[in-house]
Amino acid sequence: MFHIRYSRRVLILRSIRDLTINMSANKHNLKRQRKSTISAGSKQPKLTGEKGKESGWLLKEVAELRRAAQGCEFNKKRLRYLSDTQKVKQGSQGVLYWMSRDQRIQDNWALIYSQQLALAEKLPLHICFCLVPEFLDAAYRQYAFMLKGLQEVVKECKSLDIEFHLLSGEPGQNLPAFVKSWNFGAVVTDFNPLRISLQWIDTVKKHLHSDIPFIQVDAHNVVPCWEASKKLEYGARTIRGKITKHLQEFLTDMPLVDTHPYSASRAAKIVDWEEVLSSLQVDHNVCEVDWAQPGTTGGMSMLESFIDRRLHIFATHRNNPNSDAVSHLSPWIHAGQLSAQRVVMQVKRKKNASESVASFIEEIVVRRELADNFCFYNQNYDNISGAYDWAKKTLQEHSKDRRQYLYSKKELESAETHDQLWNAAQRQLLLEGKMHGFLRMYWAKKILEWTASPEEALSIAIYLNDRLSLDGCDPNGYVGCMWSICGIHDQGWAERPIFGKIRYMNYAGCKRKFDVEQFERKYAAIKEIPISNNKISI
Repeated sequence: MFHIRYSRRVLILRSIRDLTINMSANKHNLKRQRKSTISAGSKQPKLTGEKGKESGWLLKEVAELRRAAQGCEFNKKRLRYLSDTQKVKQGSQGVLYWMSRDQRIQDNWALIYSQQLALAEKLPLHICFCLVPEFLDAAYRQYAFMLKGLQEVVKECKSLDIEFHLLSGEPGQNLPAFVKSWNFGAVVTDFNPLRISLQWIDTVKKHLHSDIPFIQVDAHNVVPCWEASKKLEYGARTIRGKITKHLQEFLTDMPLVDTHPYSASRAAKIVDWEEVLSSLQVDHNVCEVDWAQPGTTGGMSMLESFIDRRLHIFATHRNNPNSDAVSHLSPWIHAGQLSAQRVVMQVKRKKNASESVASFIEEIVVRRELADNFCFYNQNYDNISGAYDWAKKTLQEHSKDRRQYLYSKKELESAETHDQLWNAAQRQLLLEGKMHGFLRMYWAKKILEWTASPEEALSIAIYLNDRLSLDGCDPNGYVGCMWSICGIHDQGWAERPIFGKIRYMNYAGCKRKFDVEQFERKYAAIKEIPISNNKISI
């Protein structure tokens, strides 16, 4: 996940802290602490688990919170009707939840609403997922993470008497016929602002029978995208107040998705997951990673370790790639295996970490939902046309500036540049499917500096991120690339060659922030990485 920084960060943190958790701290002490802890060569903090808590405590605590929330009313501002009809078709044989962006059972407002709808009509509850043969530039790494997470979904469905169906192919081609053949009386689905997902929604809507309600629920954002703002926001400063104003209304307890009392008259086809994985037509050369366990259980385990070991240093050390201070949660949140709302609620329960809690909420709520806003209200979210006029003008004016270095997409993907810090960051992406947030900004900006045009730079940055990162193909990724290369959600800076007025980052600046050589050494070892049908030695 890209983490965008602004020069008035301390004021931002104070605003978020006051609005969301009503805690106080001294900002001058925080600035002095940051300066001493993220400087090059600084001593790394000791990461220790929270005393008195056994491993697995979070799952137990959250289970109790869900049970205590039973009977909570569903806020209908979380949904919008995509069809003219709103009443469940009479004489139908079930309610269908078309799972897409939010691939989990619990803490899923779309599924919670689907079950409430089915209970009210005394109907069976079904879930389907449409597995498309390709999705943007996603490779086997992302597909395997997603499918192994879905296996966990299926196991939980069995225990709750909910039928799960895996459909193959484009939703528009298969879903309407599937709804008709099973005689479903309503379809509920997720919200996703990306063009391809919106196209799926439009196609399904056109082919669903007019007497079947089609309902979309935003279970991905804490504040639903259409409630946070009705327009494209200029930046964090313009959307922050709108989001925080709604937090009290939407940041609520989430009830348990419980065993469904109405069983289906026929069972869904059993899925052969090994066959599904082996038959994927995506690039298998982008391998799985071993640090991230797919599924909600793995995500909750990572959240637990973040709360116990890293959250208390997040505010002061998150910009230091050598310090393990970040959450590492983006793969699970991107895949919908973990609820951002659940993450926020659990993080807020942490004591004696007010600055870190405020800083983290700024990123997981304000910045992440700003990315959804940008993609939802700007169809050109992944190309130069989507940039502000001032940015397009300055990039065009400097598009012919001489580049000291020019690299091809293959050279960049293989980490074959003169810059050892950039190479190390790219190797981290190749090996681990992730890149530290601070370095992602540097990484993307250098692509602008080392390619023939802004258009080529943006295309390559998005390609590499979507292809290699576990959290690729996501609004956060597109906005991160657009911020770095096109100045989205930023302002104009002092004009310079190539960048024009786009914010500049360089190697010397990184050296002032953290021990660059330490990071370079970590990813400098010769390794063979299977990528693009070749073994790349780095």
